[in-house]
Amino acid sequence: MKKIAVIIPAYRESANIIELCKDILSNYERADILIVDDSPDTHTIDVVKEFSHPQVNLLHRKTKGGRGSAVIFGINHYISGSYDYFLEVDADFSHPPSEILGLVKHAEEKNLDLLIASRYLHKSKIVNWPLTRRVFSKAANLIARILLQVPVHDYTNGFRLYSKNGAIELVNTCGKLGSGFIALSEILVNLYYRGYKVDEIPTIFINRIRGESSLSPKEIWNALTGLTKIYQLKRQLSK
Repeated sequence: MKKIAVIIPAYRESANIIELCKDILSNYERADILIVDDSPDTHTIDVVKEFSHPQVNLLHRKTKGGRGSAVIFGINHYISGSYDYFLEVDADFSHPPSEILGLVKHAEEKNLDLLIASRYLHKSKIVNWPLTRRVFSKAANLIARILLQVPVHDYTNGFRLYSKNGAIELVNTCGKLGSGFIALSEILVNLYYRGYKVDEIPTIFINRIRGESSLSPKEIWNALTGLTKIYQLKRQLSK
């Protein structure tokens, strides 16, 4: 079993975080978990301290720096460790930990640098997501695919596995075009057009049951406007 580092960006996720960590470790025992917490309070810190598991660590950044920057920050914190893969996963249980082993096996078999758990493949399933979110997400991914031309269907799902080489490239070259969800597309374009091997597999995406989404109208707007910056990056890298 390969050793992985799991990065969980969190914002007011005290209701979910411990059960998620338990679920991850029960499905994949060779995992070290780093929670990058941007909450304005200490509730998440308190429950993680009480849990006190040797494979679970937390870094608190005190201000909301954005989901993308949290992932890059967390990977950079663990990049010198002896990890074969780096996994990013949302804190709200929208990504099933039962799929982690399959992600690692697929990435290893295909020698991948970035593997996306895609919501928009034939065998994928989306559960309990409001129609407005479905429409927005589908439209955003369609626009991104037309503009950026990376051969995947899901540019914006945050359930992703990176090889060590892919993670090093990510830390060195990404995070310059935005700190929120737009970083997901920036990372994808950066790796794909620099020659890293990218693929996707089906997933089950489940809308959160507890807690509140940290996705704000500002982040949605920044993601849409940020696509123009990433399009310029794509043109630069594909010359």
